[in-house]
Amino acid sequence: MAIAEQKGQTLSPERLKEFLREMLLIRRFEEKVEERFRAGELPGFLHVAIGQEAVAVGVCRALDDGDVIASTHRAHGHTLAKGTHPNELMAELYGKVEGCSHGYGGSMHLYDIERGNLGANAVVGGGLPAIVGGALAFKLRGEPRVAVAFFGDGATNIGTFHESLNLAQLWKVPALFVCENNHYAESTPAKQQLPIEDLTKRADAFGMTAMTVDGQDVEAVYKTTTKALKHARDGKGPVFLLAETYRFTGHYVGDPQVYRPKEEARHLRETQDPVEKLRARLDVSEEDWNELDAEVTDLVEGSVEFAKNGTDPKPEDALKNVYA
Repeated sequence: MAIAEQKGQTLSPERLKEFLREMLLIRRFEEKVEERFRAGELPGFLHVAIGQEAVAVGVCRALDDGDVIASTHRAHGHTLAKGTHPNELMAELYGKVEGCSHGYGGSMHLYDIERGNLGANAVVGGGLPAIVGGALAFKLRGEPRVAVAFFGDGATNIGTFHESLNLAQLWKVPALFVCENNHYAESTPAKQQLPIEDLTKRADAFGMTAMTVDGQDVEAVYKTTTKALKHARDGKGPVFLLAETYRFTGHYVGDPQVYRPKEEARHLRETQDPVEKLRARLDVSEEDWNELDAEVTDLVEGSVEFAKNGTDPKPEDALKNVYA
């Protein structure tokens, strides 16, 4: 199937239904996490990516087992799409030993090395240099693996973005830079923080191959990512993938969103929902939809119970893995 898909053929309905299930799982997971956060059960800050599920699923489903990712402070979708079980992710958010990072990471710093997730990062664009290093290691070892960095449009303004792309292109490393352009750098609209509209020009400045995709169309994301990965894996150098997407929520849970038009989020939910778009395209019946929704909802509810019954870290564990 992978070869046929690389040739651009339309994915089968069965394959797209798998994508639909995964996007719905991410949606229900983040809705539940937001609910539990507002109830005071989760510590720290919380950032959800509701509306951006097609990017996470489309990119991660195109990866090979040996490929790795680095995420952002908005990492739940990437983590689930990369293969972490909801139980382990929810336990991490509750700070439990059974969490994917054994309770050390929480929402903004979670990681799952076993499944190729090199970590979320509270620093904007913080995963970019690590991904260049990972990709360089793959090249030096002669391994057919690709390292993938997720980041937002605001990250294209910081120094490490330019340094990372410059070195990646100079060394021709197998890296994929996925820009999730949701048009807001935290709380700053694009027109106030970007000197250009077409962010692929950022990659052009380094002579890097760039591709653009509709981030609300999971099949388009998958197929474009497959093409980009082949380019990188074949030794032709890194790729900058611009995914035009939308964030239906605030920057963080509780964000008053005074920086965006009042009706914008509602309008986007009605017209740009990647889950509803794929559901309509597949013509999923009400009965089948309810069955699918019930399945993933049960999985999410079960993850909450798993997390609540998890093991709290011991106080002395706080000093483990500290090297400086």
